Amino acid sequence: MLIFSEEHKDYLNAIRREKRIILFWRVILIFIFLLLWEFGAQYEIINTFLFSSPTRIVKTIILLFKREELINNISITIAEVLISFIFATVIGIFIATIMWFKKRFAKIIDPYITIINSLPKVALGPLIIIWVGASINSIVFMAITISVFTTIINIYSGFISVDNDYLVMIKSFGASKWQIYKKIIFPSNLENIITTLKINISLSLIGVIMGELLVSKKGLGYLIMYGSQVFNLDLVISSIFILGFISYVMYLLVDRLLIYIQKKRY
Repeated sequence: MLIFSEEHKDYLNAIRREKRIILFWRVILIFIFLLLWEFGAQYEIINTFLFSSPTRIVKTIILLFKREELINNISITIAEVLISFIFATVIGIFIATIMWFKKRFAKIIDPYITIINSLPKVALGPLIIIWVGASINSIVFMAITISVFTTIINIYSGFISVDNDYLVMIKSFGASKWQIYKKIIFPSNLENIITTLKINISLSLIGVIMGELLVSKKGLGYLIMYGSQVFNLDLVISSIFILGFISYVMYLLVDRLLIYIQKKRY
């Protein structure tokens, strides 16, 4: 059984108290925003046709649920995000690892990765549809192209930022390059990898929505596109709110993974 000193207990309590204060103010800010929004809508300060209102959004979500459209479209979008997220993460870590092992290869492809990463992927949308087909494949491919290059750049940067003096010392003991990677490079970059995953999950969601806007007949991106075509902005804004909630939940799950890894390490 662990025994903590009073000073350590006070420190832990201070951390918990700070977290509660931050959570409290987050909730308050959302509440104030929604209250002002609803107040502006009720007293016609804002145009509800253009900006909707919290009550209209709730009614729209309930209507979608009753029509059995809500869960279906959410599940499709989440499935596409998870598929693209997993593929982008695995491919990104794999290529970053090869770049660390093969310095010449890294120097050759580094400018190309930077150039491709800077391209507006939405401009490639028509080409992706022609290459892959107007299906879930093009949606997933779009999401992967958006997130994979950022994953490669961030993870590779973490790999090469490990203290070189430390690596020289390990090499002096006769460690092979694979042993250095397995015992030093990868473990020391776990937090960087998880942080990259936080970015990756958001980019995957962005890519999926962009793909759904172009080709999908289902999913939250489709609801946004359909709502804009029929001037149903309640549907558009409701879908955006749902996307925000999904993004937060996914970010939270990855963040909890980082906390779990930190506890295991220390």
